Amino acid sequence: MVLVLVIGDAHVPHRAASLPSKFTKLLVPGKIQHILCTGNLCSKEIQDYLKTLAVDVHFAKGDFDENQTFPENKTVTIGQFKIGLCHGHQIVPWGDREARAILQRQLDVDILITGHTHQFEAYEYQKKFFINPGSATGAFSSLTEETIPTFVLMDVQGSHVITYVYILRDGEVKVDKMEYIKPE
Repeated sequence: MVLVLVIGDAHVPHRAASLPSKFTKLLVPGKIQHILCTGNLCSKEIQDYLKTLAVDVHFAKGDFDENQTFPENKTVTIGQFKIGLCHGHQIVPWGDREARAILQRQLDVDILITGHTHQFEAYEYQKKFFINPGSATGAFSSLTEETIPTFVLMDVQGSHVITYVYILRDGEVKVDKMEYIKPE
């Protein structure tokens, strides 16, 4: 079992004061092996916090990040999966499945992780898997009327990925799951 935290679009301190305490209580050091961040954390404090949770932490550059050294796109291999990471503001139209599929093919990845829309999504398309972890803080977005704090935890097991989305709604954390099996 390899656990991968997928998180992004926190916008701390510009649009949110901090990560929700109900989330930080769940995210403890030593449990997660990898972190993939879609960007727009916006502060070094959040970056440093994520680095306390796992040794292997990867960031993509969001359009509001202070750290301009993060790459626009990044590719990492975890287990049997090649995973692409991109904030998503570069993909036009924003949140479009076919536009994301174009980037997935360019990066030649099994799983593409993007953010920017602040809305959780996970789906299989053209035999590949696509994840948007949403906004970890529920930060305001001009793209939607309601944003709900979410993050994703992937459990990588051989050619399977079980994706758990953590949703903070009405003061309670709810968890949904879905599975992706890499085609032979």
